[in-house]
Amino acid sequence: MSLLSNAADLAHGTAVALGAKAALIRGASGAGKSDLALRCIALPPLAHIPLRAELVSDDQVRLAAKEGGIEIAPPATIAGKIEVRGLGILTLPFRASARLALVVDLVSPDEVPRYPLEPASATYLGINIPLVRLAPFEPSAALKLVLALDAAPAR
Repeated sequence: MSLLSNAADLAHGTAVALGAKAALIRGASGAGKSDLALRCIALPPLAHIPLRAELVSDDQVRLAAKEGGIEIAPPATIAGKIEVRGLGILTLPFRASARLALVVDLVSPDEVPRYPLEPASATYLGINIPLVRLAPFEPSAALKLVLALDAAPAR
C-alpha cells in the first residue's frame, strides 16, 4: 500500500541513509519515528558496517522515480531539521538524497514477527520496496534498523 500525501511526490515519515541506501520510517504521529532516526544516527559504525546512519529527512520525504528505483530527499524547507521531543526542532547534518531500499513500519512489540517467513513490501511510485516491522522503543531497535538497511538490496 502506498501512503503518499496529496502531493504525489511526498510521503509522511522520517528517512535515514546508510551510504547510498535509505530507509523510510513510517508510523502514526508520536510513534517514535524521529526518536528512532536520532538513535540510528547516534550509533557508532559497526565492525562489519563501517558506515554511520545519516538523516535524510524528518516528517516528510520527497520521492522521485529514477533509473528503476526511488530517490528520496528532504523538502527544501525542512532539510537538516529534526524534531527532538523535549528539545524542539534541531538542525543536524543531513544527506541530500539516497535510494529508497527499505520501509520500516513502527508497530507494538507483539506485532513484530519473531521470524518473518514471508517477505513483506510497500509500494511507492509503482515500485515494491522491502518492508520490516519494528517496535521503536526496544533497546535494539536502532541496531535492527541499521542491520536491515545494510542487508537490503541496493536498487
